[in-house]
Amino acid sequence: MAEMEKSNGKSSPGSMFFNRSFTNTAESDASKLHLLLANPSSLNRAASVSKFYNSFDSVKCKVKRLCSFFESSTSNQHSPNLALTPAKSIGHCSSAFNHPLITLPATEDRIVVYLTSLRGIRTTFEDCYAVRMIFRGFRVWVDERDVSMDSAYKKELQSVLRKNNPSLPQVFIKGKYVGGADAIKSMFEVGELAKILDDFPRIQPGLVCACCGDARFVPCGNCSGSRKVFDEDEGLLKRCLECNENGLIRCPNCCS
Repeated sequence: MAEMEKSNGKSSPGSMFFNRSFTNTAESDASKLHLLLANPSSLNRAASVSKFYNSFDSVKCKVKRLCSFFESSTSNQHSPNLALTPAKSIGHCSSAFNHPLITLPATEDRIVVYLTSLRGIRTTFEDCYAVRMIFRGFRVWVDERDVSMDSAYKKELQSVLRKNNPSLPQVFIKGKYVGGADAIKSMFEVGELAKILDDFPRIQPGLVCACCGDARFVPCGNCSGSRKVFDEDEGLLKRCLECNENGLIRCPNCCS
């Protein structure tokens, strides 16, 4: 009995190792639990980290949905099954050039453009300027008839087109009526205007009339623009018959 008590009293080294490891792990787990309970901020930090990863996953899902949506829309745009609407044809300008009932007499050898130099109506002035620049680009001489400088041109255009208030500009080529600004722009874009103007002689680039400065009008030499002359026989002032209502005449240098 004494020997058994001695043997029980003495513990082996192996049993001491296992007992020590078990107690150490138990103590470490208890200390970790104590720290977590003592510091609730660590629990909040862990919860915030989990929330961050969950929100990141949701953002990834949204990005994938957007990518799939745009890929499907681009694939529909490039799909060969879609019916494409044809562009509007602008080859109808040649028919606008043939108006056998509308002609301008004594202008078979020139280009006549009825326009205005006034800027009262902006769109009208811009159309007149655009047509003027198109013809100047081809370097052809144009008989520009400014209705704001001479009312006789307005009456002439009204009688030819049989309209009381025709829009401006109006173009006649070789005595035939072509149309307004839209017709000239369309013919210029498709190249039809260049073919029509091949027969006209070209002028030097940058050439400006030294007499009128391309204004096409000069003051009357008979009355000096006053529209009145003195009749020596009657001793009275009379209306000058050589100029228009503005005291102007057509430039004898470039409009003869």
